[in-house]
Amino acid sequence: MTRDVERISALQGAGGELMGRLLKEHVLSRFSRRSAGRIGLDQLDDGATIDLPQEGEVVITTDSHVVKPIFFPGGDIGRLAACGTLNDLAVMGARPLALTLGLVLEEGFPIGDLERVLDSLDGVLVEVGAALVAGDTKVMGRGELDGIVINTTGLGVAAGPGGRAIGDADFAVGDRVVVSGTIGDHGMALLASREEFHLESSLRSDVAAIWPAIERALAIGGVKAMKDPTRGGLAAALNEMARKSQTCLEVEESAIPVRDEARALADLVGISPLDVANEGKAVLIVEAAKVGDVLAALRSHPLGQDAALIGEVTSEYRGRVVLSTGVGGRRFLEMPLGDPVPRIC
Repeated sequence: MTRDVERISALQGAGGELMGRLLKEHVLSRFSRRSAGRIGLDQLDDGATIDLPQEGEVVITTDSHVVKPIFFPGGDIGRLAACGTLNDLAVMGARPLALTLGLVLEEGFPIGDLERVLDSLDGVLVEVGAALVAGDTKVMGRGELDGIVINTTGLGVAAGPGGRAIGDADFAVGDRVVVSGTIGDHGMALLASREEFHLESSLRSDVAAIWPAIERALAIGGVKAMKDPTRGGLAAALNEMARKSQTCLEVEESAIPVRDEARALADLVGISPLDVANEGKAVLIVEAAKVGDVLAALRSHPLGQDAALIGEVTSEYRGRVVLSTGVGGRRFLEMPLGDPVPRIC
């Protein structure tokens, strides 16, 4: 006997009574935090207010998230959506304050799965002390969408020196290149979890909100630029930073932390772990005199315990990334044409 599963219907996206019930009973009820402003999300007004601190630049970012499968080792699309946007704030040196949520659902999507996704998203908000302040839900017909798409917009306040946000290109020759942890975990875990590959692996996604670790690094000083190596992985992040700053980033392949499981799987399928997405890591450019203290600060938090110094900024090949290989050679680490594992974030 098949268990009757409550699912999304087209009427629940039509703006009437059923949509109101969906929002109140299955969406808003999943979130434990509310806006600190006068008008909150739970009041279902056309917007929400939030009280901002009086110092620091306001930083805003937005992103849309699709992933296959939506539940994967180490997380799901809800956790991914929250972390992806909040981490964009974190690498600009911004303390996360608020998040908006846009849900696009396929008719027939199980409501139990929706609630599970939203519980994960709310858990991330609680972890970093941010509030959900606005949202929207749309329903599309069967076959018009693969389950669920989530859009999130994040708002934060810069917590760096002078209350100013940190970019990804304001650094100079002599600065050092740091990664906050192991590379390639998310992309390789997603690849292993897909049914068509029939792979067995203990790998778990690294999806996490990195602000608590980044905040400790910023408190030391000397962090001049940051970027999160999501789509295109570490290779894409380093190339973007080198091009924008018109410097050369020279990195040691042997210094880049990669889990044995991720490396073995990457070798098996012919993918470089440097080219696949991470969802709980950051690349930092740090003043040489401060790099030891910044590494210690990162390693003092569980999310940064594998932080490593991987290279330095030079002027040899401006706008390029040079990789010193484990066999003593040197080559350019090129910008990937695209992420070799599609639909991962």
